[in-house]
Amino acid sequence: MIYFTADMHFGHKAIIRMQNRPFESVEEMDRVLLQNYNSIVRKEDTVYILGDICHHMSIEDADALIKKLNGKKYLIKGNHDRNYDPRLFVDILDFLKISIDGNHFSLMHYPMLSWPKKGSGGYQLHGHIHARMGYNEANRADGQRRYDVGVDANNFFPVSTRQIVSFFEAYRRSEDC
Repeated sequence: MIYFTADMHFGHKAIIRMQNRPFESVEEMDRVLLQNYNSIVRKEDTVYILGDICHHMSIEDADALIKKLNGKKYLIKGNHDRNYDPRLFVDILDFLKISIDGNHFSLMHYPMLSWPKKGSGGYQLHGHIHARMGYNEANRADGQRRYDVGVDANNFFPVSTRQIVSFFEAYRRSEDC
């Protein structure tokens, strides 16, 4: 399976208040995010992390936490990412285009107004803005295949390729009715 996530902000106490996350402490948030991630992503899965894994954490603590995350990890760097141990990732990039089952995805930490294959059904996946699901729904209603894969928009879980494609396809089918 292939998954996407962003904006976990492990170690960032202030993000709880700033984003109104439902946690009593940074320790609870870190524990729940790690549990949620590993409950979905298996060791053999691939996961694209679209930035901001940790914040206000030593590089040693960040690397130790990243080691606990399942899957073959690709990092698309965000504005809070530091020089993590590169051996923890398959690759570390600023931008990546991938194709999965005939679907084209442009991956970047930041939302883009335009992206490769936008006019022919391509998707742009991002994080950074800490949106809620309403943002993704508004993009879908506007015919924009732009999706915030961040934990704040996805109930604090990674999201699969299938979930994203189904999210947009279900809406298109309902419009055809």
